[in-house]
Amino acid sequence: MLVKVDLHNHSCLSPCGDDDLTPALLAVEAMEQGIEILALSDHNCARNLPAFDQACQLCSIMGLFGIEVTTVEEVHVLTLFEKLKDAMEFGKFIEFLLPPIKNDIRLFGNQLVVNLEGEVLERVERLLITTSGISFGEVVEEALSRDALVIPAHIDRYANSVLANLGFLPDLPYSALEAIRLPVQAETYHKTILTASDAHSLAQVGRRSCFLELEEISFEGLKAGLCRGLVSYKS
Repeated sequence: MLVKVDLHNHSCLSPCGDDDLTPALLAVEAMEQGIEILALSDHNCARNLPAFDQACQLCSIMGLFGIEVTTVEEVHVLTLFEKLKDAMEFGKFIEFLLPPIKNDIRLFGNQLVVNLEGEVLERVERLLITTSGISFGEVVEEALSRDALVIPAHIDRYANSVLANLGFLPDLPYSALEAIRLPVQAETYHKTILTASDAHSLAQVGRRSCFLELEEISFEGLKAGLCRGLVSYKS
């Protein structure tokens, strides 16, 4: 069956995300667009994933618990977990590696941790869009060892991508690749290429979702589907 998936989205926790893009509203908007598998992947932090988990359950969406890690080379990598607990532990690990730079709200925006109702629980003071200090290869290895899906983000973007920052895509055991434009003009080692919204506002949710042929809607079903690579792209 063809399943609509969107594996790259942000919330109000990411400083570049709108303050009104709460995890709950992300899930509701995705539900209204028919997205059946949805990931929240804030920059270098997992603190809005508990609210996202609750929202996905209420919306009958399969949620993936993600962190978009910024490597020491300033490459963005999506790390997506089946279980909330595993994502929270990895998020703490990545946060620990961030340099002690305080967020300047005037420059970067708020970093809001919220509950299901969108009430602000805390404001993260450490800047979340800096490098985590861990290399590209180390992120891939560490996340895979924790049974995460590992997807280099927007590989064809002009900044913060593996092709822009490294100049090539290393031949590593990625779960898939994410691109903005197709086809990708680079060696991709026959990996499955997805498109995803990378939403930072409600209006952007679903803008680059895609359809993946799956035998079942589950984490194992998704992994198998990514291996088969039968993808249809939203026009």
